[in-house]
Amino acid sequence: MPSDDLLPAGPGFVADPYPYYAGLRRSHPVRFVRFDSGLYAWLVTRYEDARLVLSDPRLSKDPGNAPADWQEAGRGRPLEDRSGLGSHLLTLDPPEHTRLRSVVSRFFHHRRLGAIGEVIEEAVASLLRGLAGAGEADLIARYAKPLQATVICEILGIPPGRRGDFGRWCDAVVSSDPDGDMTRGEALRALAGHIGGLIEDKRREPGDDVISTLAHAAEPSRDEVLAYVFLLLVAGYETTINLIGNGVLALLRHPGQLARLRGRPEALETAVEELLRYDSPAEFSTWRFTLTPVEVGDTVIPAGQPVLVALSSANRDAAAFADADALDLGRADNAHLSFGHGAHYCLGAALARLEGRIAIGALIREFPGMALAVDPERLEWRSSLTVRGPLTLPVRLR
Repeated sequence: MPSDDLLPAGPGFVADPYPYYAGLRRSHPVRFVRFDSGLYAWLVTRYEDARLVLSDPRLSKDPGNAPADWQEAGRGRPLEDRSGLGSHLLTLDPPEHTRLRSVVSRFFHHRRLGAIGEVIEEAVASLLRGLAGAGEADLIARYAKPLQATVICEILGIPPGRRGDFGRWCDAVVSSDPDGDMTRGEALRALAGHIGGLIEDKRREPGDDVISTLAHAAEPSRDEVLAYVFLLLVAGYETTINLIGNGVLALLRHPGQLARLRGRPEALETAVEELLRYDSPAEFSTWRFTLTPVEVGDTVIPAGQPVLVALSSANRDAAAFADADALDLGRADNAHLSFGHGAHYCLGAALARLEGRIAIGALIREFPGMALAVDPERLEWRSSLTVRGPLTLPVRLR
């Protein structure tokens, strides 16, 4: 095994990991690293290498192919397995992955986005009315989180009366911060219990929603339904919150680009793609495991090894993007990797893009004088192995 490095985890790195990744791309584009949790991985940082890894069938998504000591580190799949949430789209390979993905893909197809867009617009309008009289507000707590909770729960078919705790549980599952008010295991068990009850309710009284579709489909087992809903809750909840938070923060830190967007609101679609590239809401891909030795660049990764793609690094690779560290809302041919690549490309990518356009566009129209209320260096960032975004985003609205 090559000599390894402990991946930085301090506040400075979490706030701005890009200089570190630039150094890796130059000197060690495929690097064996360890995390302070005890996990380890081969970290892939260059764009072309990342595309290869994300689409190569020689890399499995099943953590059962991971080394025993990696699994014993306690942050892989064991907790999910004990909660009945272990087998879902991010831990399955074809053909099982293909079968499950096809069951609910229609809910994320462009033809359904019109109806979902109306839900998003109504939620945005309501939240903006609530902010109208405020001088300052935390946009994560008062805008991004409640918006995404409404949208994802609407799609899944979670009744309004049961939505209150889902955000707190999702926070606990995704965050690696040990100071939360409940452990990850407790949150997983709570999610499993409530989702299980919803599945039984939908079998008796189905609706036009994801849980009902899954509960009445012939293909998935009950455990597969449970795990699928868990995945959509957690993955859909956190990443879109961070798309909004990271995107608004980038605009406020680049007033020239913000003014450019206000002057050309028709360019919002292109702008959201650049915001996704510039500061991806998912810093790393989810885990992959080599089934055979795989050559990535000049490095051969042995069989049976965990691999992570640093999506944030790949999106800032100067070999793929001109002036890659600059925010350019007019950037063309923006083939970023924030939603992944290949068979595991994010199922909810079109929905996330739509929500980002509506939420960010409405916010900058409603509050043309909006500005950060704190020094950006003082912002705290979420501690997580996958998602990336500020914990709070205090702004002056007027």
